[in-house]
Amino acid sequence: MSARKGRPGPRVLTAAVCATLALVGYVNVSSEEPAPRPSPRPAAQNTGAAGSSASAAPVPVPAALPGVGPLTRTRIPDGTTQALVVTGGDRNSNTSTAILYEQDATGHWRRAAGPWAAHNALRGWTTDHRAGDLRTPIGVFGLGDAGGRLPDPGARLPYDQDEEFATSGVGFLGEPLEGSFDYVVAIDYNRVPGRTPLDKNRPLGLAKGGGVWIHVDHGGPTQACVSLPRDDMRELLRALSPDREPVVVMGPAADLAR
Repeated sequence: MSARKGRPGPRVLTAAVCATLALVGYVNVSSEEPAPRPSPRPAAQNTGAAGSSASAAPVPVPAALPGVGPLTRTRIPDGTTQALVVTGGDRNSNTSTAILYEQDATGHWRRAAGPWAAHNALRGWTTDHRAGDLRTPIGVFGLGDAGGRLPDPGARLPYDQDEEFATSGVGFLGEPLEGSFDYVVAIDYNRVPGRTPLDKNRPLGLAKGGGVWIHVDHGGPTQACVSLPRDDMRELLRALSPDREPVVVMGPAADLAR
């Protein structure tokens, strides 16, 4: 998909872009099974008589999104059939696991990709994110816009290629940040959906942070974003479909299970 046009004027990203853009968080590849071959004779009826053979039990498929409790499920829009679930250990953990799920025509959720190792903010998670708190917001957020320094790898979401996604410097563990924004997906936390991830409009105000992204992992915790290994980011970009109204469901396991 070609890069979108008409974005805001020039901006400069710094090594702390995930702190400024991200002072600073919404999420299917269903497997198709071959149709069963027709039986040469009618299937035997199970009358309960002794000696009748029972058919093999079907493989259970979870109706509910795995790891996501009833309260969190109410926050997922009715039209969403694709969810990236990012689960942390506890509110102070900066490592997490991401799995992409898709809902099939029967309403059951199936794992489409992952699990992927992920990082989140240095100090963990929060339900009340503030600019500079070094925590990732907990919740359900839309995923509708993508971009990066590198050319579109085959994303189905609108993709904005721009050199302004370049960054440098080092992270919290001394790891280089270069290449972290080669691919990004904007998380719809305190941003205007439908715009490039570089857009700096903050509907909730600057104090609530903004610019929370899913981006390429640099080997350490983030300012507020979620990061995935480079190949996994490419896979995610190729999988997310706007027709499925994708969301990200993210936070510590105990919070998501509510």
